[in-house]
Amino acid sequence: MRRNNNRPTIKDVALASGVSTQTVSRVVNNHPDVADDTRLRVKAVIKEIGYRPSALARSLIRNESLTLGVVTAGLKYIGPSRTLNGITSAAEEAGYSLILKELPNFNATDIRPILNELESRHVDGIIWAAPEIGENRQWVDENPNQLGLPVVFLTMEPRDDLSIISVDNCKGGTLATQHLIECGYSRIGHIAGPLDWWESCQRFKAWKEQVSALEDFDVEKYWAEGNWSSHSGFEAMDQLLKKAPDIDAVFVANDQMALGALYAINRLGLRVPDDIGIVGFDNMAESEFFLPPLTTIQHDNIQVGALAVEKIIKLIEAFQKGTAPEYGVMLLEPNLLVRESSVRQP
Repeated sequence: MRRNNNRPTIKDVALASGVSTQTVSRVVNNHPDVADDTRLRVKAVIKEIGYRPSALARSLIRNESLTLGVVTAGLKYIGPSRTLNGITSAAEEAGYSLILKELPNFNATDIRPILNELESRHVDGIIWAAPEIGENRQWVDENPNQLGLPVVFLTMEPRDDLSIISVDNCKGGTLATQHLIECGYSRIGHIAGPLDWWESCQRFKAWKEQVSALEDFDVEKYWAEGNWSSHSGFEAMDQLLKKAPDIDAVFVANDQMALGALYAINRLGLRVPDDIGIVGFDNMAESEFFLPPLTTIQHDNIQVGALAVEKIIKLIEAFQKGTAPEYGVMLLEPNLLVRESSVRQP
């Protein structure tokens, strides 16, 4: 394809606006030291002649590639895919391109090939969006200096020496279980996600802490493990009903498994919420159309992704200035959405 040599340049904008190319550059990069009338005039010319700033030129001037590396895994799951949506939108708005790398498996610990690839592409920073599963964060302890770039981690156990953004899964599990207790349920089970996931462990921990205070409650009898899928939720609920037939409520670690649990309960002729109350987690778009509509824990993975972009840009700026980066943990609070699946009629 032949390059279009008639593309408007910054000199064309400057000539049509009656200003210098430096002034046009300041307008394009949103510098404050430009008079308001001049800024409006330059923007009008940019729109009129169809000028598009060169990302390559901008990166050369700023000594940046204006590219972020994103390492992810499990995009078939709702959480990771929503997070990637948030990263993509925020990066585009901030003027950054993305290079996406997906781990070969959840438990991958040999991350040097991925880092080599991202470094060869001269990314300015990395958002490590793969969930913490098993030992897939072990490399951070073994060789923390192998990164050589600013990194923001998502969905992992809090640490003061890293920049981490995550949902407060423990708070979400507490809200779900407390709600069922307040609704009068006393034999509250739990369908956990795969317990090699840090998120699942946090939700399980919250449920266990809440129900342990219930009178004569055998914790081990009232939980089963799924793998996030609806089918595993069905099997886990069937298992719970067999070993704990007196169960009267269940907190399910995600909405997809809750859908399977609903089916298992209905197949036995039991009613939700009169016989068994249910609370899910994630507030997937379809949950309000379950039968009955699902009470669930709402959290914003898209916001997690957007905040990750905001944070990595701050770290990049600190690295370029040679100043000490501000590490720390940001936990986003979830909230409870009450629908019909957990509230018995008087």
